[in-house]
Amino acid sequence: MKDHRNIRLFYEDVFVRLGPMSVPREPAAPASAPPPPAPAGPTASVPPAPPPVPRAALPRPAADWRVRFAALSLIWGFSFLLIKVGTEGYAPFQVTFGRLLAGTAVLVAAMAVRRERLPRSARTWGRLAVAAFLLNAAPFSLFSYAELTIPSTLAGICNATSPLWGMALSAVALSEDRPTRRRVAGLGIGFLGVLTVLGAWQGFSGLDLPGTGMALLASFCYPVGWIYVRRTLAGTGSSTLALTGSQLLLGTVQLAVVTPLFTSAPTSFPVLPTLSVLALGALGTGLAVLLQYGLVQEVGPTTAQMVTYFIPVIATAAGVVLLGERLSWNTPVGALIVLVGAALTQSRARAADTVPEPGPDSGSDSGPASDSGSGSATALPPPPPTAHTAPPAPHTERPGAGPARLSRS
Repeated sequence: MKDHRNIRLFYEDVFVRLGPMSVPREPAAPASAPPPPAPAGPTASVPPAPPPVPRAALPRPAADWRVRFAALSLIWGFSFLLIKVGTEGYAPFQVTFGRLLAGTAVLVAAMAVRRERLPRSARTWGRLAVAAFLLNAAPFSLFSYAELTIPSTLAGICNATSPLWGMALSAVALSEDRPTRRRVAGLGIGFLGVLTVLGAWQGFSGLDLPGTGMALLASFCYPVGWIYVRRTLAGTGSSTLALTGSQLLLGTVQLAVVTPLFTSAPTSFPVLPTLSVLALGALGTGLAVLLQYGLVQEVGPTTAQMVTYFIPVIATAAGVVLLGERLSWNTPVGALIVLVGAALTQSRARAADTVPEPGPDSGSDSGPASDSGSGSATALPPPPPTAHTAPPAPHTERPGAGPARLSRS
């Protein structure tokens, strides 16, 4: 017993001296140690997108933007005169077909120089066919038919109502584009100007109602087309130039099918109407789209769409001076009221003065254009005020807004 007691005392003494034993543990990693790098290969993370490039850092074109702005205003302002002269030698559908053919040729050449690729998706081509009808084939043909019976000055003023229709339609069709009091007031003022131009207090006497109605319907087609493009052609992966060129190509095909059904082949090719149609297409539907796209890239859609307010002024001056069209007092007064209303409907906060860094897919979320200056079209950003093109869309007035386009006749 004594030996057992000695052994127990020995172990008690050891436990007291050494304390409780614990299981050894691996040393903890330092709290500040960085996580191990991700393996390189297909699973590597994508580098962040480059920051926006200030406008000053972008390469400047040879001509100052003000010169190109003035050229665009003149081209689209004279479009109504060219339509009038063109219809003196050709049927309205033939005028539209000629302008689309010439405009397509210019844009196809530009696409070849820039090595742009056509859209590959069948769905995109189907939607572009609808856009071509709404922004090119239908309004161009309506303006051509309208100018058989109304002066080019009136057609140009009717074209300026596009932003009014656009504001009314966007309030209904675009949930994120709710009207403000100022824009609603602009809508009312604009339509008051339309009634002034038409001489409503005189019972519209001396006015060709079918011709005027076709011109107003043509102007209505543009905002319908813009809303359609904004809803269906954003994020296609193709550039604005590729979409616009494809849209004009489809519009040309549509007119190539329709024109022989309603007209007979021309027996002669009068010089002045022929040159007018070629200039209308190559300049008003082709070159003007390229100028417009460049302006939107450089100075933004807000400044670029201001060209809309010069178009009716130039169209009126050209019609009176060169074609000898008569002008009553209510026409310029009403046109001024329309432009004031249109300006109010387009008022919104300015976007930041930066643009995305150009890349191979720049403009991919933009739609086709419509050269609303006189019936040439491409796709642009929130509904622009004129009737010629469908506007470049990467540059929008608000985040989430679709392409803006300008319209001429």
